[in-house]
Amino acid sequence: MRKAVVLLSGGIDSSTALAIADDMGYEIHALTILYGQRHEREVESAKKVASAFNVEEHRIMKLPEGLFSASALTYDEDVPVDGDLERYGIPSTYVPARNLVFLSIAVSWAEAMDADAVFIGVTSVDYSGYPDCRGEFIEAFREASALATRRGVEGNPVEILTPLIDLSKGDIIRRGIELGLDYSLTWSCYKGGERACGRCDSCRYRLKGFRDAGIDDPLEYEDDADGTVHK
Repeated sequence: MRKAVVLLSGGIDSSTALAIADDMGYEIHALTILYGQRHEREVESAKKVASAFNVEEHRIMKLPEGLFSASALTYDEDVPVDGDLERYGIPSTYVPARNLVFLSIAVSWAEAMDADAVFIGVTSVDYSGYPDCRGEFIEAFREASALATRRGVEGNPVEILTPLIDLSKGDIIRRGIELGLDYSLTWSCYKGGERACGRCDSCRYRLKGFRDAGIDDPLEYEDDADGTVHK
């Protein structure tokens, strides 16, 4: 059976990417990375998703403290709420070169265990404008990875698969439902807590996705979260 490393944060996108890898018949080795995010609620969700799909292995890796300190997700800065989802520019929740680092780790592990693919749930539709979620970055990384690894030099590079790259959040959710993914196991809110805030960008993209998909979001939200997607 072909093996794959799946980068699994516990959110909607990475969990759907894992469900797709499972549907494609890969033996899944999930990788969750602690990079100093302000809460670990997503990590608990990642554990639940990995268990639900009976993955072969789920590794949780902790990176050195302070490595990604220049982000509202990793240090004491207010997470922006109720912003314009159609704004231009890169928000304060951007984590410097996060996917570049994560993919490098995933490819290294994949080559070490002779896995054929790495799955990452990036999308360039309904997203916060992070530069390391764009197709241009993925293509450049594929080329760099092929040049930097033995498998690549020998003509059999580890595939970098992005099955969600051109899908809207609604399409992603519909696909996950088709594959039996229970989205109550996932978590999206930047703030953590017992209930999702409903006001940060991640919550609002999630709410928009469920509305577009015509499906009720199974998560509970704070009492002051009206689910409005502000334009």
